[in-house]
Amino acid sequence: MKTHDVQSISIAKPQAEVFAYVSNPANLPEWTNAFKSADTERAELVTPNGVVPIQLETRASGEDGTVDWIMTFPDGSKGAAYSRVTEDGNGSSIYSFVLMAPPVPLEILEGALDEQKKILAKELVSLRERLEA
Repeated sequence: MKTHDVQSISIAKPQAEVFAYVSNPANLPEWTNAFKSADTERAELVTPNGVVPIQLETRASGEDGTVDWIMTFPDGSKGAAYSRVTEDGNGSSIYSFVLMAPPVPLEILEGALDEQKKILAKELVSLRERLEA
């Protein structure tokens, strides 16, 4: 069973500009459906069962172009998302995102990941539209 999905999108903005936007957790609610609010320590995650307060750790390296998020849920379980902004030449960037399966029971894992893949594809388009506007 697949436990991850990798997606990417080209963005017609310089790598440093894309990285600065993506690495700021306060911007997550602007381009994702998953976050109602976020800051450097906490977030409110929108789930099918309502809004859940979580601890949010953002690990960002401008030198490497990586932005990773570690989410700790109220029950102590952890989820993660990993991303990277790569220069694509001519002032453009590639934003790649590794979506990990959510920390849910095995019997609903495949359906949850499939649904998240569809949502992520829309979120990446939203990110590009926001940054290129």
